Amino acid sequence: MASRFFSKFATGVADLSGRPGTFIVAVSLVLIWAISGPFFNFSETWQLVINTSTTIITFLMVFVLQNSQNRDGKALQAKLDELILTSQAQNKFVGIEKLGENELRELSKMLAEKAECVDQKAQEKTTVQQDAPGVA
Repeated sequence: MASRFFSKFATGVADLSGRPGTFIVAVSLVLIWAISGPFFNFSETWQLVINTSTTIITFLMVFVLQNSQNRDGKALQAKLDELILTSQAQNKFVGIEKLGENELRELSKMLAEKAECVDQKAQEKTTVQQDAPGVA
């Protein structure tokens, strides 16, 4: 129950924080703070207000945005897994996000080599087709 509430809350805050209006409000608050400096003689308390406010907001936003990013990543991975399972792709790629760093590097290297071979074959086929007489 608490997890579900936090997920909804995090999604709402993440959506709200990414809007242009929210940015304008933030910039406006900083400008109001800066303009108010002379009225407070640029005191330490005046500086402490912006420092404390931005630190607290940043600290809390890290958790909210990380939660949203984690859920988005998991949803994307689930979609990719579904595509792999319903296509002719190799099922060994399902769940590779849980592999170690070295295993992922090796898999990435293998895929890059396969992609290079496919690219070479495609280029050869294009060259053969262009050289064949009567082929439009």
